[in-house]
Amino acid sequence: MADTIRVEVVSATGIAWEGEALSVLARTTEGDIGILANHEPFLASLVPCAAEVLTTDGRREVLAIDGGFISVADNRVSLLSQYARVAREIDLHAAELEFAAAERRLNAGETDEETMHHYQRAQAQVKAARLAQDQARA
Repeated sequence: MADTIRVEVVSATGIAWEGEALSVLARTTEGDIGILANHEPFLASLVPCAAEVLTTDGRREVLAIDGGFISVADNRVSLLSQYARVAREIDLHAAELEFAAAERRLNAGETDEETMHHYQRAQAQVKAARLAQDQARA
């Protein structure tokens, strides 16, 4: 039995992150899920979140995910999303400004699907960037 899992985080523009890992944490429409080696096959819808990958060398990779799907089979985990970005590459200040703009639109009564999705994606970016920043300080 393998103690690791192969992880691929794929966005519309290509592979955002890939490698061997000990675990993956992500948020599905049903709640948070943790994946370890030898997990049963699984397929679910993702919501915008800050997904976490614990690498085999003990690093924690945080990624902003814009919804999508998670697929688990044969010790492989695929996170498929329109948008996925490694948190350390996100400008926290810019993400906070984007989040504030989306929040203003919501508070002004714009509750259409596009506005909601923009708000959730911006929220995921801020959370991911803050986690990465806290990790860098530790």
